[in-house]
Amino acid sequence: QVYLTESGGGSVEAGGSLRLSCTASGDSGGKCVAWFHRAPGKEREGVATIYTYGGTTAYADHVKGRFTVSRDNAKNTVYLQMNDLKPEDTGMYFCAAAFSYCPVVFSQSLFTYWGQGTQVTVSS
Repeated sequence: QVYLTESGGGSVEAGGSLRLSCTASGDSGGKCVAWFHRAPGKEREGVATIYTYGGTTAYADHVKGRFTVSRDNAKNTVYLQMNDLKPEDTGMYFCAAAFSYCPVVFSQSLFTYWGQGTQVTVSS
């Protein structure tokens, strides 16, 4: 069993920034770590992915230029730096992991391990 724990959520005004963290316990091997967002009343959607060894990243179109995903392998932690936040960014953010390379699309079925989520609220 691998456990993922998110932190760093909070409430900010539009244009503000937050940095989310996802810390994993267990196997330290290379894996794909993804961030997903679930807006109120909407389905969960992919935000960003990173492969922990090579560092390759991918982003959903609506966050490109605003969000940056990175990792600190020594801490088994992946970060999501969110800048220029917008009200539509409000919702729960989940990290997920799979012991594979990252998918070409944000497919939830690939990811075996999920965190509990952290709440982000962006006010106008």
